Amino acid sequence: MKYEITEVKLPGTGGGVMAEPSDEEIRELLRSARTIAVVGFSTNPAKDAHRVPKRLMELGYRVIPINPFAEEILGERSYPSLLDVPRDIKVDIVNVFRPAEEVPEIVEQAIQIGARALWLQLGITHEEAAERARRAGLTVVQNRCIKVEHRRLLGE
Repeated sequence: MKYEITEVKLPGTGGGVMAEPSDEEIRELLRSARTIAVVGFSTNPAKDAHRVPKRLMELGYRVIPINPFAEEILGERSYPSLLDVPRDIKVDIVNVFRPAEEVPEIVEQAIQIGARALWLQLGITHEEAAERARRAGLTVVQNRCIKVEHRRLLGE
């Protein structure tokens, strides 16, 4: 997969280079993905962490809830972590609704399960963890809502 290289200043590092996928690459990711594991899938229907994955389900994706406090969400079995998802379930995208400080551990788990992409929801970024994911071959999208990007790039 090709990346457009954008130079950005990383806090405390004097600068650096990070690769963000183009709109076309994100469009292709969303078109080709079948299964999305949502880390932080909420049981509360009033939260975006519930509404967004619910919409992904309505759009035809298989959504795997990752929530250690729920056994099932919207009819899908919930797992405590990505590592608990059965190996016969191929996760294409790991979508994250957790605080930035939890992202490095999520990245390590995403790499271990062979996910194709890491998607950090609007307001979530972690440059070091994102770079680790990129080095492992994952497409990384940060600080964007997957539902909004789906609507923008593919329509409803």
